[in-house]
Amino acid sequence: MNESTRQYLVSAFQNYYSQADIRLPPEFTSREWGFIEFTSGQDTFMKRHRAFGSEGELHDYLRGIGPAHAYYSVAYYEYPGAPKMKEKNWLKADLIFDIDSDHLPGNINSYADMLEKGKRETLKLLDFLIEDFGFNESQVHAVFSGGRGYHFHISEESVLSLGSPERREIVDYVSSKGLNLERIFSKRDITGDAGAESAKMAVLPSEDEGGWGGRINRYLISYLSSLASDENAIKILTGFKGVGKKTAENLVEVFQDEARVASLRKGKMDALGGIKKEILETIVKQGVSQMAACVDEPVTADIKRLIRLPGSLHGKSGMKVTALTIQELEEFEPLNDAIVFSDKSVKIKVIKPFAVQMKGKDLMVKEGIQEVPEYAAIYLMCRGVAEYGSH
Repeated sequence: MNESTRQYLVSAFQNYYSQADIRLPPEFTSREWGFIEFTSGQDTFMKRHRAFGSEGELHDYLRGIGPAHAYYSVAYYEYPGAPKMKEKNWLKADLIFDIDSDHLPGNINSYADMLEKGKRETLKLLDFLIEDFGFNESQVHAVFSGGRGYHFHISEESVLSLGSPERREIVDYVSSKGLNLERIFSKRDITGDAGAESAKMAVLPSEDEGGWGGRINRYLISYLSSLASDENAIKILTGFKGVGKKTAENLVEVFQDEARVASLRKGKMDALGGIKKEILETIVKQGVSQMAACVDEPVTADIKRLIRLPGSLHGKSGMKVTALTIQELEEFEPLNDAIVFSDKSVKIKVIKPFAVQMKGKDLMVKEGIQEVPEYAAIYLMCRGVAEYGSH
């Protein structure tokens, strides 16, 4: 960016920080801090290994330099300001999750579409953290990154001492990596009447079972029960590998029978009337891919990672890194709720055409001199597609 653009952005960010409500992390004096400043050249680098002894000192720093990006370490250190990592003396670290919307599978039609997709993935992860890992909503702190996705921060004592391998295992679990369906569709000893020999029978986990077992039961029954009332059920089912017309008809018959469905909820596969478990595994594989959460594993596994500071601004969008309650997350609209700059008109020089939806408006700019609202001007300058002024 040119110098006039850099100066404009620094001034705008400084003005924001002069009155911003910054949410500091727990024990912030034990954290390492890092900052990236706006530059008029091509090279950018992070100023890190900083430490702050008071809230006022940090606020003064933010107001003074108006950084493009502000970060703090997920780790707590004895000497956070030490210039070399080995000198800091790592103590513990928050558990962090990152959902990066542009890394999610499938087609993305727009920035707004990408962010909505990211939020749905984030809520999927939240369900794992609450239902499977036992955190309550007050322990899971959601943050919109200000750019492409969402973070979860957990600072509970139970997770602070976890090493990188344990954190990778958590990511493997929520992403279904290594999930063995043979163990889900297991065979267990079923004992008959008194004196009768026990027999091995294939069973599903019950819907009340914890972990992936219960999830798979609930998915399978919900999906097939819904499909059984669809006029295209046979066509859809025969699209699965190994499912012929007769098997599809049998599945529809089973899942239209409330008594048999009730038995399946308890994990009794004999209610299927001889339908092979391999057929169910084929259908379940679809469900696993839909239920699994797509998490950025290196972020969670890195116990010395720097993460964006809630309340700071994102230097590639000008939007606020927004701390959210779980209830707020569900209703959050980033392209409206994370915008902090005004509607006043600003003149910019557009370098290349660009389109984005902000504050409910479709903004399309062409090359040349344009007047746009301040929030849009800052967004376009941060993205590198516009310069400040008309020169």
